[in-house]
Amino acid sequence: MSYVEVLILSHLAKEPAHGYELRRRVEASTGYGLHNNSLYPALRRFEEAGAVTKTVEPQEGGRPPRVVYVITDVGQGLLHDMLAELPPDQAGDEAEFLARVGQFELLSPAERCTVLDARLAALSGREAHLARLAQASSDHPWGAVVVSELSRRTVAERQWVERLRALGGELPPPEKGPRR
Repeated sequence: MSYVEVLILSHLAKEPAHGYELRRRVEASTGYGLHNNSLYPALRRFEEAGAVTKTVEPQEGGRPPRVVYVITDVGQGLLHDMLAELPPDQAGDEAEFLARVGQFELLSPAERCTVLDARLAALSGREAHLARLAQASSDHPWGAVVVSELSRRTVAERQWVERLRALGGELPPPEKGPRR
C-alpha cells in the first residue's frame, strides 16, 4: 500500500464521500494531486477487500447517480495497520512518511515512535549515500552544489524527526512564527 491509499482511507475515516469530493479533500488538505486513475482503482481494491462499501445516491435534475464510499471496520483496521507500519522500502519516501505523520492522532505514542525510528534509519542511509556522492562530485562543481543542498535538507529533516522522537511520540508545542 502507498501513501495514496493511506490518504484515501484516512479521509473516509473522517466522513463518507463520493469520488470527486474525496479527491478534492485529499488535495486540499495535503497538496498532493490525486488523479482518478489512482483514486478509483484504490477504491475498487478497498471495496473488494471489504474495507469500504459504496452506496448509490440518486441526484435531481437528470444528473447521474452519485456513488458514496464509507469506510468499514475492516477499513479502519487496515488504515491503522498502514499508518503504524513504515517498511524500510517506504521509509525513505518523503510522501509515505509525511502521510503517516499527518495522521499521527490515530496512533499511540509508541506506534508514532516506530514510524519515526524507521524514518531516522532511512535518513541515516541517505546521509551516508550523500557523503559518498560528495566525494565523487569533487570534480563537478554544480553537482557538488546539489549534493551539498541535499545534505543540508537531510540534516535539517533528521533534526526535526529527532525532536519529534525525543518527545516520545507526543505532539510538539506550537512553534512561534514571526510576528506580523
